Amino acid sequence: MAITRPALAVWKFASCDGCQLQVLSLEEQLLTLAEVVDVAYFLEASSATARGPYDVSLVEGSITTPEDEERIHEIRAASRTLIAIGACATAGGIQALRNFAAVDELAEAVYPHPEQLAVLEESTPVSAHVEVEYELQGCPVDRHQVLEALSALLQGRRPNIPSHSVCVECKRRGLVCVMVAHGEPCLGPVTNAGCGALCPSFHRGCYGCFGPAETTNTGSLVAWLRHEQGLGPAEVVRWLRTYNAGARRFAEESRRHEPSQR
Repeated sequence: MAITRPALAVWKFASCDGCQLQVLSLEEQLLTLAEVVDVAYFLEASSATARGPYDVSLVEGSITTPEDEERIHEIRAASRTLIAIGACATAGGIQALRNFAAVDELAEAVYPHPEQLAVLEESTPVSAHVEVEYELQGCPVDRHQVLEALSALLQGRRPNIPSHSVCVECKRRGLVCVMVAHGEPCLGPVTNAGCGALCPSFHRGCYGCFGPAETTNTGSLVAWLRHEQGLGPAEVVRWLRTYNAGARRFAEESRRHEPSQR
């Protein structure tokens, strides 16, 4: 009797495809994974597709249109486990910058025929529309975290994904604090680990690519950036509104420093 392998699907919504490319960059490990799972749907890798249901679905991208909203519900219904991967899927992505303005005004400034657009008022994470079992943050997602999540599910255990801040990664690498030693603005104290402290290793402040850590005091960090490093309100807003602008902790704090709120 043939053994049925778990079915894996990878889906794209509003995004740059970077997180799917991270999955593909697993290379030999991806080949090993393909020996124990059936890659049923992954258009970035193959045009061959198979109908669901799917044991695991990886979803990249934010929900930005009524069509997206309908499709994510269909994917949820066809998936036993759904994992949102990357900043777009977990926080609305860089396109969530539109959430801080009227979408109609933005459309009129960009498109010659904005009346032809069918978009939602905001760019939102997958979890705003359907239940999500796991979220893997990052812009892009860390490929090793994706592999860990899939391996854990195959082994029937909970994925071991870090929830501490980038500061811990800096300490483990023996890096000097760029804020204290070099006076560089840095979101490392409030940003989730996962990048290996990439920017601080080049004496640059963390830009928050992996979004807010589980336990953060964003207000305290911003107070330090304002009073100790001299950042103005506009600079604070720019630091908080990048890849994870729509993440709740970053969005709420950035709104406190908008011109209309001062």
